[in-house]
Amino acid sequence: MNKFHLSLNRMVVFVALLVAGIVLFFDPFMQIATANIILNGVIIGTTLFGIGLCFVKMFHLLPEYRWLYGYLGGKRGAPLPPRVLRPVAQMLHPRPARISAAALQNILDMILLRFEDERDSIRYITNVLVFLGLLGTFWGLLMTVGGFADIIGGLDMADEAVLENMQMGLARPLAGMATAFTSSILGLGGSLVVGFLGLQVQIVQNSILHETEDYFAAHTHTATPDVTMAQIGSAARALTKSVQHLDKTVARWQ
Repeated sequence: MNKFHLSLNRMVVFVALLVAGIVLFFDPFMQIATANIILNGVIIGTTLFGIGLCFVKMFHLLPEYRWLYGYLGGKRGAPLPPRVLRPVAQMLHPRPARISAAALQNILDMILLRFEDERDSIRYITNVLVFLGLLGTFWGLLMTVGGFADIIGGLDMADEAVLENMQMGLARPLAGMATAFTSSILGLGGSLVVGFLGLQVQIVQNSILHETEDYFAAHTHTATPDVTMAQIGSAARALTKSVQHLDKTVARWQ
């Protein structure tokens, strides 16, 4: 259970440092978040959802981990794991003395595919955060370009208040630039946070896979063909007759 607890502790410490950094720099964070309250709010909400999902996935692995170590330690009568290792536990009950290499490979492939399915949701949220960051960047650039176009189109050099009009017109381009930069920062930062937590989940999953592989590799037998001397002699005689028949055929054609 050391790797599970170590990965879980990393996740807790990382989230605690993240919260401490937000509290310490609360005013700059609020300025970034309120630059575009709708888009940035969606990015922050998606990040929080991804963080919670990573912890849920991690705690779902706890009964799997307990069953595996109970099984490897020779514990009998342990309750079956709930999801990933349940088919494996049913296949290995009762405990086999030895298994074939093909059966071991099937078991490992089954576990690997199920772990991949578990990680798909975390990977998708990470990609969504990157997409939202890019979406905010292009949105902000469009606002900036449109604002400058309006300023240039509305300039009247004969007007004495042209400078004041330019200053008032700069509000939209600056808001667009703020949207572009803040959404990029939040999107990339959120994907980094969720990606790190997803990596800890993957470390625990790989630990389960490796422990299973190491244990059953010591209890695996490879199938060897049971060939007797009589079968070898019979095959040799058949081969000799075939060669003689081939020689006669070649001589006939010549």
